[in-house]
Amino acid sequence: MLGHAHPPPGGRASGRPPLEVADIVRAHGKAFASTHALSPDQHAVLRAVERCRTAELGGHVDVCDRCGHQEIAYNSCRNRHCPKCQGLSQARWVARRMERVLPTHSFHVVFTLPSELRHLAFANRELLFDLLFATAAETLLELGRDPNRLGADLGITSVLHTWTRDLRFHPHVHCIVTGGGLALDGSRWIATRPTFLFHVHVLGKLFRGKFLDGLRLAYDRGVLALTGAAAGLADRDRFARLCDKLYRTRWIAYAKPPFGGPEEVFRYLGRYTHRVGLSNRRLVSLDERGVTFKTRGDRCVTLPPAEFLRRFLSHVLPKGFVKIRHHGLMAPSHVHTKLAAARRLLEQASPAEPSPAPAPRAPRDFRELLLALTGVDLRRCPRCNDGTMIPYPLQDAALGPTPPPPDTS
Repeated sequence: MLGHAHPPPGGRASGRPPLEVADIVRAHGKAFASTHALSPDQHAVLRAVERCRTAELGGHVDVCDRCGHQEIAYNSCRNRHCPKCQGLSQARWVARRMERVLPTHSFHVVFTLPSELRHLAFANRELLFDLLFATAAETLLELGRDPNRLGADLGITSVLHTWTRDLRFHPHVHCIVTGGGLALDGSRWIATRPTFLFHVHVLGKLFRGKFLDGLRLAYDRGVLALTGAAAGLADRDRFARLCDKLYRTRWIAYAKPPFGGPEEVFRYLGRYTHRVGLSNRRLVSLDERGVTFKTRGDRCVTLPPAEFLRRFLSHVLPKGFVKIRHHGLMAPSHVHTKLAAARRLLEQASPAEPSPAPAPRAPRDFRELLLALTGVDLRRCPRCNDGTMIPYPLQDAALGPTPPPPDTS
């Protein structure tokens, strides 16, 4: 098995998995890039993952002000597809979103594109991902506003995922939906039953109709790229047959068990919003058989390195594409109007319950964020466990404090 590249003397190694995606890129990335047609964004991801937290990106030296112990810390690449860079980005995002979560139960709904559309989605990522976001939100909002169901505006946060556990292309959106909404006249909060939002068959049918209507419109306007495995759909009759088949197919809209409250929502947000296709901790080995990684439970899959990198890079999003979106009450345009009104109504409806504690101050730097996320205090010296680690530029490491003489008393 190929382990993680050894850090330099004094470098931080604790807590790192034995194998990282970066190790696979360093071992096989150049050969893969030379035999595969990659987009500029995919080339950039390979380069960023390879360089992340290495001397090539620079860094600093942490020196203990008591015992003089030194540790090198290299800079992160901050690429959103890098498995090593998501924890701190996630913490910053959640800290900014805390004030917008309403004090009510929420639901978790997943909308998935059928397998017949994956080739078309792969060739038209931005367009069809946008359509997926829009139709999933419109489905929920339309059902929420239906006077025979709820008659209210829901709050929705949607997150795009494009992968299965074995890294196959599988576009779907996870939606966090408030367990109720603001009445259309703004007069009251209308709550759903604690365990039921909408019937999944109704969600699936409405989502299917809206998505296929949008897909037909894009086809008629000539804005779809019909290349690669989707090239055959340039034949209008073939495209029409595909749509007819999809209209007869049951589309999956899956409602997971509801959240119990805002704290549970935050735990979910922390796990899902900044997830990439594969975390380093799921990697098992890199050897003559290929790359082995965990899928679900105790199960694993082994892929040739080139196939692993192909699957990993298939989830690189278009540059600037927004993968987390907010709709209804959570839309940016409603934060100070409808969302604020909904919060006031919910707080008035439960006067006996204490108001939620104010959102804590967002951590100022990565050290505070890591402490909040993992409990690891980078300011505490790992050797003497008493001193404070003071950062110095790499070239100024010698300026650190001289260790104090031993206590002979």
